[in-house]
Amino acid sequence: MLKGKMVIGQSGGPTAVINQSLVGAILEARKHESITGILGARHGLAGIMKEDFIDLSSQPVAQLEDIANTPAAALGSVRLKPGKAECERVFEVFKQHDVRFFFYIGGNDSAETAHIIAEMAKAADYDFCTIHIPKTIDNDLRVTDHCPGFASAAKFVALAFMGDDRDNQALSGVKINVVMGRDAGFLTAASALARQHEGDGPHLIYVPERVFKPAQFQEDVRKQVAEHGRCVIAVSEGIVDDSGQPIASSGEKDSHGNLQLSGTGALGDALSAMLKAALPEGTRIRADTFGYLQRSFPSVVADVDVKEAREVGTFAVHHAATSASNGSVAIKRLSNKPYRSEYFITPLASVAREATALKDVYIDEAGNDVTQAWLDYVSPLVGELPRMGKF
Repeated sequence: MLKGKMVIGQSGGPTAVINQSLVGAILEARKHESITGILGARHGLAGIMKEDFIDLSSQPVAQLEDIANTPAAALGSVRLKPGKAECERVFEVFKQHDVRFFFYIGGNDSAETAHIIAEMAKAADYDFCTIHIPKTIDNDLRVTDHCPGFASAAKFVALAFMGDDRDNQALSGVKINVVMGRDAGFLTAASALARQHEGDGPHLIYVPERVFKPAQFQEDVRKQVAEHGRCVIAVSEGIVDDSGQPIASSGEKDSHGNLQLSGTGALGDALSAMLKAALPEGTRIRADTFGYLQRSFPSVVADVDVKEAREVGTFAVHHAATSASNGSVAIKRLSNKPYRSEYFITPLASVAREATALKDVYIDEAGNDVTQAWLDYVSPLVGELPRMGKF
């Protein structure tokens, strides 16, 4: 059995429930004598290298619960891919502080970081346990059924489209909403939950898993306008052309090589220009980029998401303290009605770096909508949504 201090950090894009995982891990760690201290790393790996820690061993439970219900990363987050020098510094710090457990809350890039550190510990013959705690609104981690953080962001998207569709009904025209999703269309597909009546938007949904064809897009919109007198469109920020290039991006990349797509309205402007060229002059065309609002919106959380985010943190620490084996926490769905799930550990290598995508069965054959199979998958996660009235 391992015995020593633990370090926990948060990495990547924050979510509305990421602090539930943090607090679940802290409270579980306090139950185990093998964990002799709880250190929170400010800004993830960057904080570890600077020995910038918060002692989390004795905060009042009431304070922790307030933090759990607060969106975004309470410890601060980071986007950093460690090289050899960074890893060597991390282990120097771990040894100095007698750290034997490392928990990293994040997505697939964070899982890759956890995997690198686990392999480094093994090579150095340092008794150590590394656990990746899943988090991402993109819902693109492999192995797990879904990711903590996704359902709450999906709920935000569904609610935003509900309101925006009513706005569009009142004034007509074409509305484009750009939703987060670099390589996977899960969050954009969640917009379909906004439909409650015949003719409700979004009328068209475009995801990165399908090649985006401008001429077909223009024709799709013309048909919807002809049928409904208006059109609401959901489009992933990461849609690509037939050569695999993004339709629009800033060109900037982070340390993991990911293109910046969310910090610009370029895609909305490009799509608006396409439609202005295809629709009658004077047609009202507007575009919004949801951007970071989707990630950490207070009070817009899914009940399932809150519960599972807390429990993956708890499960991670319990597993580490009782087995001392590396891995990533994953979720297995047991049933939809009623919704039930359980947790298990999958190897870090099965989650690290590589992402998954929206399954073909979830995307309509025309490539501009989703299927009932998708709604069956996502509805139990998001939960009940408000009913919209209509004359």
